[in-house]
Amino acid sequence: MAFCAITTLSLSACDLLEPSDIVNPNVDEDTFKNSPNALKTWINGTNSTFATTIGEFAELTEILSDNYFNNSTQGSKVFDFPTLLYTDPDVTNLQRGIGTIREMALNGLNNISKADQGMTSDQELNLRYIEGYSYLLAGEYFVGLPEENGGEVKDWKHNLNKAIDTFNLCLKLADTDSDKAFINTLLARAYYKLGDKQQAVAFSNSALKLSADFVRQVTFDGKNGVENSFQGFIYGMPYGTSYQPLPRLDFLDPKYFQTTDQLEQRPICIAKAEEPYMIIAEAEIADNDLGKAKQTMCQLLGLVKSRPVMKGMNDQVEQRGMGGFKEYPDSSGYRVAASANDSLRAGLVLDRKKPHLVDIPYVSGTSVSEKMIAQCDTQDDLLKLLYLMRQEIFFGEGRRAADLGIRLPLCEVEAANAQAGDYINAQIPSFIPLNQDMDAFTMDKQNMTVVMKYDMNKVIVENKNSEYVAPFFN
Repeated sequence: MAFCAITTLSLSACDLLEPSDIVNPNVDEDTFKNSPNALKTWINGTNSTFATTIGEFAELTEILSDNYFNNSTQGSKVFDFPTLLYTDPDVTNLQRGIGTIREMALNGLNNISKADQGMTSDQELNLRYIEGYSYLLAGEYFVGLPEENGGEVKDWKHNLNKAIDTFNLCLKLADTDSDKAFINTLLARAYYKLGDKQQAVAFSNSALKLSADFVRQVTFDGKNGVENSFQGFIYGMPYGTSYQPLPRLDFLDPKYFQTTDQLEQRPICIAKAEEPYMIIAEAEIADNDLGKAKQTMCQLLGLVKSRPVMKGMNDQVEQRGMGGFKEYPDSSGYRVAASANDSLRAGLVLDRKKPHLVDIPYVSGTSVSEKMIAQCDTQDDLLKLLYLMRQEIFFGEGRRAADLGIRLPLCEVEAANAQAGDYINAQIPSFIPLNQDMDAFTMDKQNMTVVMKYDMNKVIVENKNSEYVAPFFN
């Protein structure tokens, strides 16, 4: 992937770029490296680019899944189907984002730091986990990507193992319990996607012993133009009503919002203590230890209930699709069923029209209760409920499409410079509904009911022994 260290630095305070993105001729790379606080400035720029990359992944992969539907002319119009072509510019941009954060991290580690007379362990950890996260994204979301600039394409398993190697280096740099819990969780996440139950559970347990409630997020800076692009599609005007949530997830939207500050850009979680709990619970379900899994899920539920909620938020500009391609429920009087075979549930849709204000969880939220957990009698029932919790807890964070087994192809630019082979073909499992059916539902205004066409958590469970989903079962 092509990279220029100077031209990709997105830090307004550095003034390396002119407004037209032309390199400032007065600041070449050698001059920058020998300027005061060069490493600190580079790390700030790397963190900013990392944040915007995470935002772009959330924006595009959430509509790729059943979490959101693009109900307007803004943003990708094909990911919802899903149609994933190697010629799609959004595929290229996501791949470019991975390459950029990797190369920025490596340039800071191997180049800028030496010119700036070394770096602290905290600075090295910062850059190293961003490097590792680039491989993690490559392994979770692409059939294959190079792990180095201009390198050979490596399959997704190789990229996940490269992430593991990098995160193991991070463990040696982490000083605080929170940092250690963060890195242990990223390791657990990578091993989970590889289906290595033993290692995933071990790192999950280590994370929770270090911190049972940690949260790690990327942050944005609206004053300096470092924006959460996904926020712009789900909250406010002019485009904040573009993406509509699955009706049974209405109570979680918008996870990213503004209060009184019109420049406010909400952070996005990249790791949190909920994930180790869910990995452990899935391993227990795979072992058919349902009693233990229920205990773990109840502990998880307690953590989710302790997370903050934005109370009294004004979301009255939201019209739930009026004027879009399709209308969505907009009243708490609606009851929602996950499929035609599921019972109707109340409390999933909120009143947003004047004079109503809404309460939205912005770290984690779930509609699951202890009673629902207790009522699960079979392995499949409990696994389906756990995947509902995964969907709700990771909502808006760009994690759902990976749980559905969807992977993006190698982009056209990269394919021209490599042995592309089958890497130019996306991975869309045969059980994924096409033609926007993941987002389809019927709404009865008279009876105030909404019925989803597909319960994708049920679909995951029905295909748990395939190579694509539920990694502890295949």
